[in-house]
Amino acid sequence: MKKNFLFSAALVFMASIAIAQETKTEENRKPGHYNENKFRQMYEEMATPNMFRTASGAPGPAYYQQKADYKINVELDDKNTKLFGTETITYHNNSPENLEYLWVQLDQNMRAPESKTPLVESQRMSPALTPDRFAKQFMEEPFQGGFHIDYVKDAKGNAMSYTINQTMMRINLAQPLKSGDKISFAIKWWYNINNYQVDGGRSGYEQFEDGNRLYVIAQFYPRMAVYNDVEGWQNMQFWGRGEFALPFGDFEVNITVPADHIMEATGELQNRKDVFTKEQQNRWELAQKTYDKPVVIVTQAEAEQTEKGFSDKKKTWKFKAKSVRDFGFSTSRKFILDAMAVKLETTTPMAISLYPKEANPLWGEYSTRAVAHTLKTYSHFTFDFPYPKAVSVSAQDQGMEYPMICWNFGRPDKDGNYTDRVKYGMLGVIIHEVGHNFFPMIVNSDERQWTWMDEGLNTFVEYLTEKSFDPNFPLDRGPADKIVPYMRGNQDFISPIMSNSENIFQFGNNAYGKPATGLNILRETIMGHELFDYAFKTYANRWKFKHPTPEDFFRTMEDASAVDLDWFWRGWFYSTDYVDLGVKDVKQYYVSLEPTEEMKNFAARRGRFLRDMGPFIYLVDETNKEFNPVTKKPFEVKDVQMLEDYLDKNLTTEEKAALNKAPKYFYEVEFEKPGGMIMPIIAELHFEDGSTELHTFPAQIWRRNNETAKRVFATDKKIVKIQLDPNLETADIDVSNNMWPKEELPSKFDELDKK
Repeated sequence: MKKNFLFSAALVFMASIAIAQETKTEENRKPGHYNENKFRQMYEEMATPNMFRTASGAPGPAYYQQKADYKINVELDDKNTKLFGTETITYHNNSPENLEYLWVQLDQNMRAPESKTPLVESQRMSPALTPDRFAKQFMEEPFQGGFHIDYVKDAKGNAMSYTINQTMMRINLAQPLKSGDKISFAIKWWYNINNYQVDGGRSGYEQFEDGNRLYVIAQFYPRMAVYNDVEGWQNMQFWGRGEFALPFGDFEVNITVPADHIMEATGELQNRKDVFTKEQQNRWELAQKTYDKPVVIVTQAEAEQTEKGFSDKKKTWKFKAKSVRDFGFSTSRKFILDAMAVKLETTTPMAISLYPKEANPLWGEYSTRAVAHTLKTYSHFTFDFPYPKAVSVSAQDQGMEYPMICWNFGRPDKDGNYTDRVKYGMLGVIIHEVGHNFFPMIVNSDERQWTWMDEGLNTFVEYLTEKSFDPNFPLDRGPADKIVPYMRGNQDFISPIMSNSENIFQFGNNAYGKPATGLNILRETIMGHELFDYAFKTYANRWKFKHPTPEDFFRTMEDASAVDLDWFWRGWFYSTDYVDLGVKDVKQYYVSLEPTEEMKNFAARRGRFLRDMGPFIYLVDETNKEFNPVTKKPFEVKDVQMLEDYLDKNLTTEEKAALNKAPKYFYEVEFEKPGGMIMPIIAELHFEDGSTELHTFPAQIWRRNNETAKRVFATDKKIVKIQLDPNLETADIDVSNNMWPKEELPSKFDELDKK
């Protein structure tokens, strides 16, 4: 009896599909079409795998990358805010091609008087301006920035031909640089350092009322551009937003500054005994063995004493760094310095902070602790931090990263007081900028082309780090509901994530927020922690100290998890589709021994095949014109039964004992998808007794119908409410259609819009 019952139910289901298919006629047939299924594979969007980059997302057997080594000597003129430098670059051509010329980046030229950067933005007349803004816009001469190149010489001291095109300089080689060969050449330059609070920029100086300055110096030397298998030379101009693509190399950098300055920089300090007092050296040695709290190396009292004078003497700090893509440094006579050791599984880096007295007590309490926690958390999700240190520098109005060093905003008021907003803002930027050591300083993506590959991935791990640093951390990016106001906005001002950084509307949402949210949805809802974390770590380890592309990330995440995500990459990254799922209809079904007229007609058309397979259990929905669930007409009462009654009459005691359950209620729920973005269906069933059940259906439920999907729920309790996405996991932009019976949900997103 049981086998016949199950087989019959399957036949009834097949019959319902057959009835629907038979309604198609020649009159309502649509013309043929191309494959537009959202689950089709991304062969058209993604580059063809090759020997350089494989279909698995890993570097291929022919993968190569260039190397650029630097020996740099710079001197800071603190009185005149100028920087003078010479460098020798040794460039290794590891590519299979011979190179006719080399491209060098001159990023400071973005601030040159003849720069085209100010000319590419539309302007409109402001109805009112402050006097200083009016003077700057209409009366003052532009800042005299940009590199002044004194010479470019080969290893023998002979002048080399070069051509400068805005922020790029082409070195014209007398002979092609052959594959496998290297070349050394020297450049001498100088430039005026900008006050970044006045003239803008990622580096420059901060002016204090006492006449002192705090320097955060980067993009300060001519830097080699990337040459790779994807684009050849990455010589896209620097317009100010798209950051940097750089090869790895080894650095030896000597930095001469006033003798009363304290400094930190990329790399390991080679002459600590020449620049620190004996007492400060002893404190440093203690910090190297201290893991629970920062040790103050240069005290506030020492900094306050030093900042009262302006030394005319000089001091040279010497740094070396291996396998870094860039170099930055920060120097001032105002600096306090503290540090502590961080114990990881395989390395023990130092967490360090530099800050003026104006940053205390906030920085002394939190900065270095935040650095240490960031290194631990990022290492857990990727790889142990391989560099000897990570430095956080207090620089007002800044947030920027370089290998081993970054500048971060956030200070208390003049009385040393600060709000939670200032505190968490400072902590957030420190975590974010220190996290950039992993993405893109080590997993070295092309920031000039794909901003999201460093900002988005980094923002995602920042979110995980903030949550573990403080459970009450006010999170503004990462959770799915935070991106809803952006995704429900005007499509005229939304770009796909896969857009060049210079062409993006709403830069923060596009490059930071939406990619981070997408990864969080993958981890929490689509893949789960175990599969996601393994794949993400695989990507990080495959591509550390290498140059990945978006396809390398997409392919690795699938390759290491066995989760087909082409539908997700296409919708979330390549389009501006948004998520909007809803409950379209709910029908309750009742068990009947009597077929409807529709089933009778179908059986008649199919002949004895169905007639000979009986008996059947018929499920009749409450809206069927032949059945009124209240009056039980036109069927007689005895013909409409609960399944429990039917089983009592038709199954033996042994057969009933073998069944797992005997549902009393049957519901067919139709889900709709007004939004274009595919997403799993998360449905929470609320029962009459107050209990709930959560059902999650994979995104593939939409694979054959992009508009609607149906699921049948057989329960032993009456369903009184169905709610989609109750925990706001999917970035659904319209929750008004998420409830059955329809009711007004809390206006959480309306409140977000108001903010």
